[in-house]
Amino acid sequence: MMDIRKHLAEHWLPPITGIVLFILLWAMLAHGSDTLPGPVKTWDSAVVLFSDPFYRKTPNDQGIGWNILNSLGRVGIGFGLAALIGIPLGFMIGRFDFLNKMTSPIVSMLRPVSPLAWLPIGLLVFKAANPAAIWVIFISSIWPMIINTAMGVRQLPQDYLNVARVLNLSEWKIFTKILFPATLPYMLTGIRLAIGTAWLVIVAAEMLTGGVGIGFWVWDEWNNLNVEHIIIAIFVVGIVGLLLEMLLVQIAKRFSY
Repeated sequence: MMDIRKHLAEHWLPPITGIVLFILLWAMLAHGSDTLPGPVKTWDSAVVLFSDPFYRKTPNDQGIGWNILNSLGRVGIGFGLAALIGIPLGFMIGRFDFLNKMTSPIVSMLRPVSPLAWLPIGLLVFKAANPAAIWVIFISSIWPMIINTAMGVRQLPQDYLNVARVLNLSEWKIFTKILFPATLPYMLTGIRLAIGTAWLVIVAAEMLTGGVGIGFWVWDEWNNLNVEHIIIAIFVVGIVGLLLEMLLVQIAKRFSY
């Protein structure tokens, strides 16, 4: 019995206390405001909203479920393309010193650029909003993968590579038996950072490009002055981002080298 109480006190009491205090603070702020809806009013709107999340009336009037799925689809495509290019490139940059010195100034210069600054380039090249949003996801996701993968390769002890040379291992054997297992924790960290960035960026990109997506839905609700739905969208974005992060953490725990 004491162990159960101790477990509850250590693991459940702090987050529950934090959530309760957050809701109380929110209720107090809403009570003194004519425009900010309180927790009860927002909850009632959420119940109505999620009672039919997959309705379709017009191309621009669809349930929140479709908006979430469309945003996740864009993130999946852009993130997947970034992984296909960024991870192998990170291995090569970390493996070959000449390539590292060649690409280092380019990566250092382009990495700090705001992801949305790339949106006009995407619109100019692709002539359409959807591929332009995917392009923004791609360009914002690729840098953490390149940098963390290359760092993992460079952290590999030189003795491992010296043994590989003595054994005359092929480059493919070096990659599969030495580089990949040793670099995997760094690579997974880059993937986690990239998916978080991608999910943050898609909301802003969709606000500017339109179409079906959680970002466009937030902007549309703002134009309708529906503040309750905007608050609900904020929670939805946070919960989906948390679930993506937790999924990648569980995947990372399955690998141990």
